[in-house]
Amino acid sequence: MGATPDEVRIPGVVFRGFRGFDEDIAGLAAANQALRDEAGMEEVVHADDMARDYAHLTNCDLTQDLLIAEREGRTVGYARCEWRDLTDGTRSFMTIFLVEPAQSGTGILAALLDWAEARLVAKAAAIPPDERKPSTMMTFTFASNTEAEALLEHRGWTRTGVGYEMVRPTLDDLPDVTLPEGLEVRSVGTDPVSLRAVWDAATEAFADERDEAAPTEEDWASFLEDVNQDPSLWAVAWDGDEIAGGVQGLIDPEENAHHGRERGLVDAVWTRRPWRRRGLARALIADVLRRLQERGMTSAYLGVDGLNPNDAGSLYRSLGFAPVSTSHDWRKPLPDLDAPLEDLPR
Repeated sequence: MGATPDEVRIPGVVFRGFRGFDEDIAGLAAANQALRDEAGMEEVVHADDMARDYAHLTNCDLTQDLLIAEREGRTVGYARCEWRDLTDGTRSFMTIFLVEPAQSGTGILAALLDWAEARLVAKAAAIPPDERKPSTMMTFTFASNTEAEALLEHRGWTRTGVGYEMVRPTLDDLPDVTLPEGLEVRSVGTDPVSLRAVWDAATEAFADERDEAAPTEEDWASFLEDVNQDPSLWAVAWDGDEIAGGVQGLIDPEENAHHGRERGLVDAVWTRRPWRRRGLARALIADVLRRLQERGMTSAYLGVDGLNPNDAGSLYRSLGFAPVSTSHDWRKPLPDLDAPLEDLPR
């Protein structure tokens, strides 16, 4: 499993490896969601969604790359590690580490971060030198998680980015925005060929985003298995035979039940390069908001990178969205992977 915090003695806490989907996924999702609720996050983590995502991870062996913190037989936190190639030609060694808010200040979070850093270094060192790329360690925190942010700063991590969830609190008074000349919105079929055409166009457009992971076939498989994907909530614009851009709406009934509201998600907003700066995204967002309204939603939310190169945040504000939660991105350089093995962090 790599290094474990065996030297850490926290009364009532056991650190252990992954025992399987049936035994562990529900507990992992619950710990994650407890932290999200404390942070006021809109997005909800369901056990079924986590199981789907974990079944299609890239460069992550759950038997080696997941450490669970358990108290009195219940999962209270975990750390998971993986690496992904990014669209800018670099490589990211990523970790998620968290504990439920009730365990803050117990030392569990620090032990998980120590293990995660050592595991990321071990994964990087295991890659043959001729297959390596410029790389860094990466993670993220919810801005409300002051313990995690203080730990990262203390251990030499640097905050490099900010993200927001933004809410449009009502779907009244929706703007009527005309598509750019020559473009038209067409319905999208539910067959794999039609879905793949949209997915490919979207992943091409997102390749320009900051810290974007290069898409894999596992990502595609996970997308196909998402039961909430509903092309009738998508607005996809065409220019002749070419897809120009799209906005993908989504309704998650479990998420709405958790929060006690009827809120749709503007799940993805993307425009391919030749069609940018023409007002296409604005028109397609307005289209999707109307579709969500017609399906009984009374509000909508979306996520945005605060350092988006196209200043997407300003567009969303102009359409009535306002920030409601904040997350931060963090980086830390990898050590010299050519150093003697005994000198690498463990």
